[in-house]
Amino acid sequence: MKLKYIVKTLLIGLVFTACSKDSDSNETTATEPDEINNFVWKAMNSWYYWQPNVANLSDSKITSTTTYNNFINGKTPDALFYSLLYQRGTVDRFSWIENSNEIVQVSKIAEVEKQGGFSYGIYPKDASNTNMVALINYIVPGSPAALAGLKRGDVITKINGSQLTSSNYDQLENTQLTVTLAASVQFTNSSLVTTDKIGTVTVTKTDIDENPVAYYEKKVYGGKNIGYLVYNSFKSDYNDELNTAFAKMQSDGINELVLDLRYNGGGSLETAVALAQMINGSFTNKPYIYLDFNNKHNSEDGYENLSDKVKIFNLIDNEPTFQREESINSLALTKIYVLVSFQTASASELTIQCLKKYVSVITIGEETVGKFVGSNTLYDSPAYDYASYANRSTKHKWQLQPITFSYYNKDKDANPAKITPDYEINPYSTFLNLVEFGNVKDPYLKKAIELITGQTLRTTAKTTNPSLSLRISNLAAFNPTNTAKGLYIEDYKRLKKQ
Repeated sequence: MKLKYIVKTLLIGLVFTACSKDSDSNETTATEPDEINNFVWKAMNSWYYWQPNVANLSDSKITSTTTYNNFINGKTPDALFYSLLYQRGTVDRFSWIENSNEIVQVSKIAEVEKQGGFSYGIYPKDASNTNMVALINYIVPGSPAALAGLKRGDVITKINGSQLTSSNYDQLENTQLTVTLAASVQFTNSSLVTTDKIGTVTVTKTDIDENPVAYYEKKVYGGKNIGYLVYNSFKSDYNDELNTAFAKMQSDGINELVLDLRYNGGGSLETAVALAQMINGSFTNKPYIYLDFNNKHNSEDGYENLSDKVKIFNLIDNEPTFQREESINSLALTKIYVLVSFQTASASELTIQCLKKYVSVITIGEETVGKFVGSNTLYDSPAYDYASYANRSTKHKWQLQPITFSYYNKDKDANPAKITPDYEINPYSTFLNLVEFGNVKDPYLKKAIELITGQTLRTTAKTTNPSLSLRISNLAAFNPTNTAKGLYIEDYKRLKKQ
């Protein structure tokens, strides 16, 4: 039987406003509330994490039927929704609304997505933050991007014939796109300079269920058996592949782990909890993460505990559907090294913040996104407190993804604005050294191995101009969402309050 569950998700990057038409909001009088907008307001009033901070979401708003109807009527559902957010763009950067009748640029929940098959990061070419380039982080094997000849480390300078800018880089999410690649990349004291290759590359998106266990290699240095694992999304339908990767590390005698989460935008909470157990395994049944909802849903507050079992899911109708449980393969490590970037978010940040309560976690790279809140999908099903997909109204296809909870480590410590790495790497250094996974010319991996072995690795890696004025703070605003999976929980009702 297919599982029915509420999806919760942590998202990074931009908030996409769904396209809407005036016809989506029916004309009403002040005595009758607009049906869709009534759903939007009441669902937000019930679940929105910052509901007490938004005057227009106060319970007093519905004490006068005329006042309430006049407030919600005459607006499109998305306009109403975004008007209800608490300090949108500063405090709440992540809530969104979707009408599935419209084309949505990025599927933030589905396991199978329309993708071109390449992950990228957006970088300003200078301090003006206007002209951009896109650095390709990796290519999904067998994807349209792979078939088109794109590779890790390629630099995109133009999209559909136009210079990539802060205004048009979202076109990289189009169903079909044509890109121009850089032939060379150079640095001055204050800018990144590129020359273009002749010709272009065209990529057309297709449905992809990407395997997030992207790369594993055993490296031996100075008596250390070092496992290097690239993990790009916490996808529950690949829990068995992740567990198998740790079984391989067991057989390889791995006693040090470098976990590459630079391109990991999040995913299943259950998978994140299982990953922690795979890394150590000594704290079965101990609390790992604490979820905190608004006062109307205090009954949902609670812990998720570590377990010696991992749930295995298969996709049915694009939903992870439970199949069986497996015993977790654990390395019993007491220290790990995690590679992070300005694209590391949600479940990846959770892994760092929550795991460090049990083992030593050394971070290498750049500041992360800073996403310590999450959401569950809300449907027009008022009899079920807007939480039931099966019992939703079929008169429309609007659904909400507002922030509904914050999360903390087991001790409920305050979260930082962002995770600052223990060892910082200049992100622009990757332009000259973004080699294939596992190559120690990669400055992030090189640093991790040096920390593990206490020895300096001699490589032919290139360096950027040390006086380059571009800093990480310029990058965070241009983090694309194509790698974001969010954080979801297959069944939040099973949380046990401690």
